[in-house]
Amino acid sequence: MKAVYYRSADGTEPVDDFINELPIKTQAALDLQIERLNMLRPNDPPLPYPHSSHVTGNLRELRCHYGKTLYRILYAPSGSLFVLLHIFRKDTQKIPRSEITVALNRWSDFQHRMNSVPRRAPRAAGHDAP
Repeated sequence: MKAVYYRSADGTEPVDDFINELPIKTQAALDLQIERLNMLRPNDPPLPYPHSSHVTGNLRELRCHYGKTLYRILYAPSGSLFVLLHIFRKDTQKIPRSEITVALNRWSDFQHRMNSVPRRAPRAAGHDAP
């Protein structure tokens, strides 16, 4: 399996942009968690808790932290890909519904655009990124 950044219709990659704004050491910690997804094979079960957990439907959260700061990357499987849809700093016990809504809207957009012709493939995430 391969983790890829969700790319919006205007070409921006919100998860990548968010990560790139963080300090280098925090970026490295998040990239390490993304690499866990890249190590999975197509028929492997999802990453177990505490690395990942189910959110709703196909949506899962990649549980990341740097020091005491918690981050969540919401992602969904698509064929042999994990699409990294949304990232946020987690400051509450539960994932805010607004964060889930952002991820679900991006997931819907991704599916719609991937099923259209011609399509633009997503870009690799983590150390495989160009």
